[in-house]
Amino acid sequence: MSKWITKTEKSVLPLYAAGLAALLCCALLPVYRLWALAVTAALTAGAYLAAARLCPDRVTRIEQPFLTGREDADEMLAAIDKGVKQLRALNDAIPDDALSASISRMEKAGQGILAELERSPDKAPALRRFANHYLPDAVKILSLYARLDAEGVRGENARAAQSSVEANAASIAAAFENQLDALFAAEALDLDTDLVVLQNMLKGQGLG
Repeated sequence: MSKWITKTEKSVLPLYAAGLAALLCCALLPVYRLWALAVTAALTAGAYLAAARLCPDRVTRIEQPFLTGREDADEMLAAIDKGVKQLRALNDAIPDDALSASISRMEKAGQGILAELERSPDKAPALRRFANHYLPDAVKILSLYARLDAEGVRGENARAAQSSVEANAASIAAAFENQLDALFAAEALDLDTDLVVLQNMLKGQGLG
């Protein structure tokens, strides 16, 4: 989910104006005198304030695709989001029904991983291999398949490459689904424990 952050950039012109005023005062006034020092200070401050009014701080709003509070999770979310979108585009480009079904499974699992990581950014370390290798590698081999198919490349090597992708796509989709399922391992364990405790409580009260 996209979020917006506000960034404030201070203008350097007020500092330049103050510095210029100080230099002029030093050149024109006997700054070794107390009154001259006071005038220099007043003119320098006045120049700074005047320039600050003419050149206020610049405030910009920057869209952040993900903002979980963890930089590593945000970077990983952006990478996974990009990969899932690439899978969607490849799915549209590849006409093979069986392969398309496997890509749809990859995309669905990727979306689930994306949603769970955004909800629980502390799970980022468990997804590093998926984000850095499994997903981009899947996009790479599917992109090769789509290119060969679109260009109508014929030949033994091209057909062997496409057949290999077709034969392994379902396994890759299953690996994506297993990765998603693994994210809920701790929750499943906690749920089993809670159920056992609840059952024991009910039995203890004669309700089980």
